Amino acid sequence: MSDMLATTVDKFTFRVPTDRLFSPEGLWVLWLQDLAVGHVRLGLGDYLQQHSGDVAFAEGMPVGTMVQVGDEVGMIETVKASLGLLSPVEGMVVQVNPLLESTPEVINQDPYGDGWLVVIEVADWDLQKSRLLAADAYFVQMKQQAEDEAKAT
Repeated sequence: MSDMLATTVDKFTFRVPTDRLFSPEGLWVLWLQDLAVGHVRLGLGDYLQQHSGDVAFAEGMPVGTMVQVGDEVGMIETVKASLGLLSPVEGMVVQVNPLLESTPEVINQDPYGDGWLVVIEVADWDLQKSRLLAADAYFVQMKQQAEDEAKAT
């Protein structure tokens, strides 16, 4: 794994790896160079998964589903709420994490590793990635959200 940016707010530590891009809503996007050209893996960032709570159920859209930016690409249920996860890229779902069905808590345990959500085949990656935040820009936004939330409680 790449280098990590990390911050502690209140009693929680949030990590952001520098090898991927992020949606403003907190989903990460990792270009998979070891697979066919045009594949990205999506998952929940550390802040989003901690903020949402312990994941009791998770699913990605079925393989073959076409998604546009802003379409639901998956969902999680926690003790706090149900959360629809909106795709930060457009393309076709080509893989769903098989661990989600039997061990959805892997999202909390390993959000940047085994806790990924789906793999999407994207076209025009250069255009797609221009809509996403670099790790350092997302880190600043995420840290501010965490600090604002801590002040509100």
